[in-house]
Amino acid sequence: MPLKDGNVNVPTGTGFWNNAKPVQYSKETQDLLRVMMQESKLTNFQQRQIRERLQCGDTLPTQCHPSSSNMGQKKNIVKIQRTNVPIQCSRPSLRPAEKCRAGDAYSREKFHPHPTRDLNKEKSRLQNIMATGSEPPEPKHAAAQRDDPVEERDRFDELVAEIQERWAFLAEMEALGRGKQYSNMINTEISQKLREMERIDKKRSSELRDALQYSTANPDSI
Repeated sequence: MPLKDGNVNVPTGTGFWNNAKPVQYSKETQDLLRVMMQESKLTNFQQRQIRERLQCGDTLPTQCHPSSSNMGQKKNIVKIQRTNVPIQCSRPSLRPAEKCRAGDAYSREKFHPHPTRDLNKEKSRLQNIMATGSEPPEPKHAAAQRDDPVEERDRFDELVAEIQERWAFLAEMEALGRGKQYSNMINTEISQKLREMERIDKKRSSELRDALQYSTANPDSI
């Protein structure tokens, strides 16, 4: 018989594709589930949920809430876990204590002293600025340059004294008949000191060299 509108109201849960049949659990399965519930120490509310599913032939739940108050919070809990729990690509591993000690984590930073400020110099500088309104002029280092020739003259005189000491020592050794034993060493040292004197003052060193040659030719004049 043809339908007038072409649509038929089918009750929910029936029809060709939605023909759900209750699951028949055997007595052995039910006994096994009871033993497992006792060993798992489930709450009374959780055990009652599973027993109702067994009696009705429904599929067993994948998650049982410990109380009825937690059932309404399921969606909120899942949402919080998705937002707060970060996704970790790899499992973190702890470094052993030897590797931690081998690095620079336990080493203290070395203290590097900074140059200290001269308080007296800063005080005089501020006084000059307040009095004149400008920075004080920097001192010139001309005095240090004047001291260099004095040091060179002092070194020249030291070399002259050292040469005279060696000549006196060699004369004493020759008087004792041991001049040949020390002559080469003394002459080498004198030559080195003469070369150093030439670098300081060529004119004076040449005069001293002539005097030494004359004293060598005339030993009685020493």
